Amino acid sequence: MSKLSIFTELWRFMRMRKKWWLLPIILIIVLLGLILIFAQTSPLAPFIYTVF
Repeated sequence: MSKLSIFTELWRFMRMRKKWWLLPIILIIVLLGLILIFAQTSPLAPFIYTVF
């Protein structure tokens, strides 16, 4: 099972069941995950920690 199939399955679920309220929640979780990954691997990490 590839990573893209998980996103495809989630998209189909939201479209078929009309669960559009899930989209902002998922986007915020992904955004926070990317910020955490960026904060750990970047020389800008001390500045990101002071912002949050």
